[in-house]
Amino acid sequence: MNLTLKIWRQKGPQDKGRMVEYKVTDISEHMSFLEMMDVLNESLVAKDEEPIAFDHDCREGICGMCSLQINGEAHGPDRGITTCQLHMRMFKDGDTIFIEPFRANAFPVIKDLVVDRMAFERIQQAGGYISVNTSGNTQDANSIPISKQNADLSMDAASCIGCGACVASCKNSSAMLFVAAKVSQFALLPQGKVEAKDRVKNMVMQMDLEGFGNCTNTGACEIECPKGISIENIARLNREYLAATI
Repeated sequence: MNLTLKIWRQKGPQDKGRMVEYKVTDISEHMSFLEMMDVLNESLVAKDEEPIAFDHDCREGICGMCSLQINGEAHGPDRGITTCQLHMRMFKDGDTIFIEPFRANAFPVIKDLVVDRMAFERIQQAGGYISVNTSGNTQDANSIPISKQNADLSMDAASCIGCGACVASCKNSSAMLFVAAKVSQFALLPQGKVEAKDRVKNMVMQMDLEGFGNCTNTGACEIECPKGISIENIARLNREYLAATI
């Protein structure tokens, strides 16, 4: 395939930034999207031009680093995948592809397609820890009865990889789905009850301090989430927060 790429280039956080057009040729439909980006960067380096900065790590859909806005969609046109799992067979020969960083005030651009998502880390840090009895009288986790339904729901919430697609797809740049997933995975288990009230209050407060917007329940976050995190978790977050503040 021969493609036209319109890519956001920005030298640093204070730079204005702009869209730059590139041409790539002989792209195999079997390549991943990031492999296509590698091909482009190799051609730029060969011409003594600065390669495009983009985040990536595991390339297995686990870490969430490869977050890109592709043709206006977080992680691109496929569903239930991260950018590194997107393959070029989703595009056609001659297509023009727009590639941008995730857009949110709480995710400032570092360079080109790389954004600073430390806001998510600070929210998780605000959540604190889980109390565990280490006095020598510890209980085997398997001896604590937990319903299959709650265990499954907790595991579903825990599958969140913190990529930020929910923020990028929300018209208000809300982080509610991310925070809801991190709250829900503990709220559903007995081990998470000790700090539950402080956890939810501190995480919501930190989310607001980071400058994320409000949730308006459009559901875009659930659609774009590569792990399919349900917005039912947002309802649970609201219940946990209300109970903690009364």
